[in-house]
Amino acid sequence: MAYVIGVIGGGQLARMMVPPAIHLGLDIRVLAETEGSSARLAATRVGDYHDAETVLAFARDVDAVTFDHEHVPQDVLAALVDAGVAVHPSPEALFVAQDKIVMRRRLTDLGLPVPDWAAVRDAGALGVFLAEHDGRAVVKTARGGYDGKGVRVVRSADGADDWFAALAEGEALLVEELVEFRRELAQSVARRPSGEIVAWPLVESIQRDGVCAEVIAPAPNSAGRLADVAEQIARTIADELGVTGVLAVELFETTDDRLLVNELAMRPHNTGHWSIDGSTTSQFEQHLRAVLDLPLGDTGMHDRWSVMVNVLGGPEQGTLAARLPALMEDLPSVKVHDYGKDPRPGRKVGHVTATGDDLDDATYRARAAAEFFQG
Repeated sequence: MAYVIGVIGGGQLARMMVPPAIHLGLDIRVLAETEGSSARLAATRVGDYHDAETVLAFARDVDAVTFDHEHVPQDVLAALVDAGVAVHPSPEALFVAQDKIVMRRRLTDLGLPVPDWAAVRDAGALGVFLAEHDGRAVVKTARGGYDGKGVRVVRSADGADDWFAALAEGEALLVEELVEFRRELAQSVARRPSGEIVAWPLVESIQRDGVCAEVIAPAPNSAGRLADVAEQIARTIADELGVTGVLAVELFETTDDRLLVNELAMRPHNTGHWSIDGSTTSQFEQHLRAVLDLPLGDTGMHDRWSVMVNVLGGPEQGTLAARLPALMEDLPSVKVHDYGKDPRPGRKVGHVTATGDDLDDATYRARAAAEFFQG
């Protein structure tokens, strides 16, 4: 009998879990938020993931539940556990990913490298932090931010007054030093409940307007100590937090040669999309293996380089599908991944990947394909 896996959330991450589930002979089911979601081909129920009864009904006959995002409330996760459902990653692990202040506190307690930080509840506390950090800092909402949302550079104590005014009792904002960094890196690992961990190569991510634009695997000039330290950081987090499934650790490589943890994602992540075409085992197949506690796959690369570029939607471009035949003709070596979304400015509607032995050539082909779709 096939394993049955339930995915909460109907976005592109759930969509990209479908092909490996089919290849592994798994029955994959998706609880989507809306009709016509990106993962609609596997959506067996449409409903509100904030509602425990809806989620429990969806999870009734599955072997394990996993996630397209980290936003499922803790009381809903607790209801799943109380009902005997295997939840991966666990509510305890997800709690660290759901709240940036909790995450910073936990990583600090583990002795892992993070930017200097504080939890602040008013302009006075923010002003004290600014005075200690050359008058500038990064303020983040503790929950809900992504792709540059909920993140703000401030240079005055009143720079986050609107966010302070919106805080509920007991809530705080996260303030961090403004890190001087050379580049952003990401280290992905996968861990299964029995403790086996595998790692992919360290990658470089290039951000534009707070959104991941490109990923290069492996990160250029990263072999040796840099890659070893990044992998050890990710393995430590996965083990100490008991993460099951894919864990992506976003990192800053600072101008004074340090690695600092920026963000965590306990699910497949944009910086790992290259692995679909560039690795023996993609992050999506590996995630399914891990949450079902199946042996993990090899993470070696098919070619020396893999370059992934996101395709951002705009009203002038139409759908990716409409332009696909022409791209196939011009760039037959580029792999295209369409998320099945209506395009709008700044929205991730797909990605393209090029691989090869020459980094410049792979980068050129991937960028050319993305530009073709974006008009």
